[in-house]
Amino acid sequence: MTKIVNHWIGGKTAEGASGTYGPVTDPATGAVTTKVAFASVEEVDTAVAAAKDAFSSWSQTSLAQRTSILFRFRALLDAHRDEIAGLISAEHGKVHSDALGEVARGLEIVDLACGITVQLKGELSTQVATRVDVASIRQPLGVVAGITPFNFPAMVPLWMFPIAIACGNTFVLKPSEKDPSASVRLAELLAEAGLPDGVFNVVHGDKVAVDRLLEHPDVKAVSFVGSTPIARYIHTTAAAHGKRVQALGGAKNHMLVLPDADLDAAADAAVSAAYGSAGERCMAISAVVAVGSIGDELVEKIRERAEKIKIGPGDDPASEMGPLITKAHRDKVASYVKDAADEGCEVVLDGTGYTVEGYEDGHWIGLSLLDKVPTSAKAYQDEIFGPVLCVLRADTYEEGVALINASPFGNGTAIFTRDGGAARRFQLEIEAGMVGVNVPIPVPVGYHSFGGWKDSLFGDHHIYGNDGTHFYTRGKVVTTRWPDPSEAPAGVDLGFPRNH
Repeated sequence: MTKIVNHWIGGKTAEGASGTYGPVTDPATGAVTTKVAFASVEEVDTAVAAAKDAFSSWSQTSLAQRTSILFRFRALLDAHRDEIAGLISAEHGKVHSDALGEVARGLEIVDLACGITVQLKGELSTQVATRVDVASIRQPLGVVAGITPFNFPAMVPLWMFPIAIACGNTFVLKPSEKDPSASVRLAELLAEAGLPDGVFNVVHGDKVAVDRLLEHPDVKAVSFVGSTPIARYIHTTAAAHGKRVQALGGAKNHMLVLPDADLDAAADAAVSAAYGSAGERCMAISAVVAVGSIGDELVEKIRERAEKIKIGPGDDPASEMGPLITKAHRDKVASYVKDAADEGCEVVLDGTGYTVEGYEDGHWIGLSLLDKVPTSAKAYQDEIFGPVLCVLRADTYEEGVALINASPFGNGTAIFTRDGGAARRFQLEIEAGMVGVNVPIPVPVGYHSFGGWKDSLFGDHHIYGNDGTHFYTRGKVVTTRWPDPSEAPAGVDLGFPRNH
């Protein structure tokens, strides 16, 4: 019997009423294992109404109570991390260890939310004028929404809702329809932790559900992670409806390798960052820029390591990389490699013909490595979102930086070098929101914020960290004067208020 994933509204499971369902496949076998209910406009409205009803009491709940619930949720999430990782592997395809790492990074943001009291402290200035005090406070927005991608079905929602609800908002999550089970399990754990009904809701679906959240008058803010074209659409549409928006888009992350770098360490990092999670992550290194004469040696070291990677089902402990999420995505990724030679690339490794014995119908693809890639090649210009690594050549540091800065994306980047001066110069000159120095995937820890530049971010706020707290709250300034009981009233004064 096919499993059905339903919505979570008002603290309980809500069976799909639209009659429309989407398929969820096991990427390792290609078999449809689950049906997910797609929400109608009316069902989205029901979820938003539940969140709005809950906001009036949740926003007035003390910080101590809110964080106590989040502490209990953190303990439950930690206890069930293996179970959630299993759900991720079954629907996304990533190997179990990678799925566990995803849950661990999500837990970092729950940790941050548990200590939100520090971020929510206001400011007070006393005696700014005679018996006048001024205070700045931050208050929640109301109902906020999150629209999250398939590649991190637990981590990215965990980057959003713990901060949002800790700040006193209520939340409606629209996760990816390709791997929806983890989000529902998170909702169940929140309920078990004591979160009041309606504070956290999950609606599944497609563009119908997304568009309704973007236009709904009771949704005050929208958080999104996904591709650049959709991020641009989310930002434009939600902003046109008066909402606050943080929309994180795609990437083409470069790794600059200078001639003085430890090439073994650089090759290890390139393989790990390019092919981990099958390349289906916005912080993957998809372009290596080799500077000077090191290119041939670096490419050979990357090839040697890539050929040893074990590809197989996510639930096989021996597997280091799993399949891609869908057959259509697998075919799209393969097309970049098949066209690469005609576009001037040297194909060092071609993984497009890879299959796994006993799982021939899975969405398999091997590791591909393209060398001497021209910037005109589609494999370089597009975000492939798969295990394809491009190597480009540059004669100098300056040429390499200019090449990277010419990219329309500005998510993350890295430099590998032993030269501290070059590394310092790079972090100041490079046009990207996250920079690694001998660190290939510079995803910030929870108390710093995550976000890119240029076409990798639409909106003013990065995600989680201090930016997350500011995004999910708005400032208010209160000026007060209390008369001294020993003095007579000052009388009417039509002049401009004085600060002395």
